[in-house]
Amino acid sequence: MKIEQIYTGCLAQGAYYIESNGEVAIIDPLREVQPYIELADKNNAKIKYIFETHFHADFVSGHVTLAKETGAKIIYGPNAKTKFDADIAKDNQEYILGDVIIKVLHTPGHTMESSTFLLIDEEGNEHAIFTGDTLFLGDVGRPDLAQNTKGMTKEKLAETLFDSLRNKIMPLPNNVLVYPGHGAGSACGKNMSKETKGILGEQKENNYALRADMTKEEFVKEVTDGLLPPPVYFPLNVKMNKEGYADLSEIIKEGSHALSPNEFEKLANETAALILDVRTQEEFAKGHIPNSIFIGLDGAFAPWVGALIGDVNQAILLVTPKGKEEEAITRLSRVGFDKTLGVLAGGIESWKHKGKEIELVSSVAAKDFSKEIENAKIYDVRKESEYLSERIDAAINTPLDKLNDYLNEFPENKTFYIHCAGGYRSMIAAGILKSRGIHNFMDVSGGFVAIKEAGIKTTDFVCPTTI
Repeated sequence: MKIEQIYTGCLAQGAYYIESNGEVAIIDPLREVQPYIELADKNNAKIKYIFETHFHADFVSGHVTLAKETGAKIIYGPNAKTKFDADIAKDNQEYILGDVIIKVLHTPGHTMESSTFLLIDEEGNEHAIFTGDTLFLGDVGRPDLAQNTKGMTKEKLAETLFDSLRNKIMPLPNNVLVYPGHGAGSACGKNMSKETKGILGEQKENNYALRADMTKEEFVKEVTDGLLPPPVYFPLNVKMNKEGYADLSEIIKEGSHALSPNEFEKLANETAALILDVRTQEEFAKGHIPNSIFIGLDGAFAPWVGALIGDVNQAILLVTPKGKEEEAITRLSRVGFDKTLGVLAGGIESWKHKGKEIELVSSVAAKDFSKEIENAKIYDVRKESEYLSERIDAAINTPLDKLNDYLNEFPENKTFYIHCAGGYRSMIAAGILKSRGIHNFMDVSGGFVAIKEAGIKTTDFVCPTTI
């Protein structure tokens, strides 16, 4: 028996390859399915099953394409309804894979079809669970993403999740391995560990949601407290995962048209396409096409695309580093953005060579910023939790994912400053501000890390005293 976790850091997502006696099961595959096929071919094995823990909201799964390419059967847990051929399993239904068994444990709560897959090894031992978004390391799945399911509220879903954990997962042996669907950085939970696999006994001891003495009321309160609104693209990804989608090969073929600067400019002017620049933040700052938006491939690219662009039907024109065209289109497609119209041939250098207009982002080093800070207007685009943890005392928190809500608050004439933790998010903010006609700002290079290194005074969070 072989288990391989295939982890994608950009999405903080784990897919799984399970092999036994020449037969393979894939759990929660990404949309680009060729790596799974190649891995099976390398091992002279055949992909027999594709198990889906639930209808994913944060990425488009590869189940439809992988089934088409291999003839493997797609399997969901109870309550799932699809517009493609799939086996909707019963609770406790078992599937034989070589010399092992994969048992479906229906664990609703995150969504109503959510299921955990229990791997029973050659000796009949309960070896591992693949929990999807039901159980993470350090957390459980948020219960507010399926509220339109038969009128279920997040509180009712949380109650359902409480029962699933207590009745299906916690009774399993402590030595069972836990393979979750996500790790830290995913928007599908709020307190996930950076570790990507664990042991159930450790989770029973350390995961707040698995406390033995926890009441259902306490669970509901703790699990639903502090949930941020889900990204707007989540329902659109769920729809694609339920109904199907175009093959990635078609999306790459359509999206990778090389456009000359004149063709690129003409298409941008004649359509409502968004110009998306995916180079590094330093390259974007030194010169970019006016009204383009920066979201760099080197950061949490796909989640920020989903959070900030939102509509998967938005047409996109790409500015990429040389050789990164296909990667950019692929990573856009992971979160359902399939409407790439083309790529600027020759990149930004060809644009400059044609003498076309470019814009810059003004930046200031932290050591120089320290001389201006006394009377400066400073805007911190980190998450609220980061801001509350430690900040420049005079800074105003304008989180990146809500930046459009604060546009009227930025000074119209006076120069102001923006920063994040390391520079990636503030450069995204810079692109958004400039596309909205706001140019009177400077980005603090290196963000909060550089600010602290420059010795600029910061304020730690102080818990209010209660009397």
